[in-house]
Amino acid sequence: NLALGLPQFNVSANYLHQFEVPQFPLPGFLDPNKLNDGPVTKEDITKATSPPSMVSLGVSNNTTIDGTLSQLIFSGEYLVGLHASRVVKELNEKALVKTENQTKESVATTYYMLLVLDESTKVLQESYKTTEHTYNDFLKMNQEGFNEETDVDQIKISLSNLKTLLNSMNSQRDISMKLFKFQLGLEFEKQVELTDSLGLFIEEGNLKYIFPAQFDVTKSIDYGLVSSQERVSLLLLRRQQSRVLPVISGFYRHEEQTNRPVFNFAVKDVAGLSFSLPILGSGQRAAAISHAKLDLEKSRLTTDNVEQNLILEYESAKSSYQTAFNNYHTNRESLDLSKKIYDRTVIKYEEGVSSSFELSQNQAQYLRAESDYYNSILSLLDAKAKLDRILSVDEK
Repeated sequence: NLALGLPQFNVSANYLHQFEVPQFPLPGFLDPNKLNDGPVTKEDITKATSPPSMVSLGVSNNTTIDGTLSQLIFSGEYLVGLHASRVVKELNEKALVKTENQTKESVATTYYMLLVLDESTKVLQESYKTTEHTYNDFLKMNQEGFNEETDVDQIKISLSNLKTLLNSMNSQRDISMKLFKFQLGLEFEKQVELTDSLGLFIEEGNLKYIFPAQFDVTKSIDYGLVSSQERVSLLLLRRQQSRVLPVISGFYRHEEQTNRPVFNFAVKDVAGLSFSLPILGSGQRAAAISHAKLDLEKSRLTTDNVEQNLILEYESAKSSYQTAFNNYHTNRESLDLSKKIYDRTVIKYEEGVSSSFELSQNQAQYLRAESDYYNSILSLLDAKAKLDRILSVDEK
């Protein structure tokens, strides 16, 4: 605490009541002014001498007001503490930055989920409209006797499956939106509009992480945290070592009394120095120093372990991103092909060349490809959010 090294001023007041005030007998004294001029007799001396009296050595009631000004001149523990306070402040700031980065990752992950759900829902809605249109056409054709009822039922099953899937996705989006608002600290009733597009984030991630720059672990927030913790352990060791040094302080004291006795030996103003030097601690200081050294060694080992874990985490996240990137492109090609196959099957079915079973099968294949595609986008963006957190730079 910085204030411990600044001047300290304290005022105290004490009230004292003595039930019996000590008395001190004083013998009579000779008053030369009472002696006659000329020869002095014994009788004259006796008359000129005052009788013995009792003098009080205090008062029954008294209040003492004391003001003391003190200043710490030297303390090794205080100097170490000043340095430690700055390091602890830096440690807390880095812990706050780490929490902020983790929060950003969680919010980004939820935001990406909402964008994927919105994009996927749009595609499913288009599929539902197309299937509903096909179902209505086939129902009319069946009523006119141009196709079998089984074909209509097959299309109806596909339509029901699409509706169920849409309801499920809408429910999932509602839950994800509530989670997103909770993470942002917003009320659930507040309206939130998503303005970004998936393509923007995908392109941003590709530019940054397809060929990422070299990872400097010493600039990582997590490494900065354990590094600061190691410095704290070192300062704790120095604090224990500094306790064998002397402590020097100076003081000035002024005292006033409301009812001074006749004989008052108290000094009003006093100034001095205080010197304290520990001599014998029966092994306690040595044990404390040894324990602090052990804690410092543990902190250094923790720093080494965290450094290796961060490198491993980065390599794993980078590999996950590159894998997700490859899956994204593969699934996008598969989606395009399955969409092309499904559209051709719809045309062939309308021309009577393809069966309803084949149409349903190709539609299911298209929906699976669509699900795989958007899942790969979500995996890609989640890997991006993780890399964003890992590569966040410690600016301290």
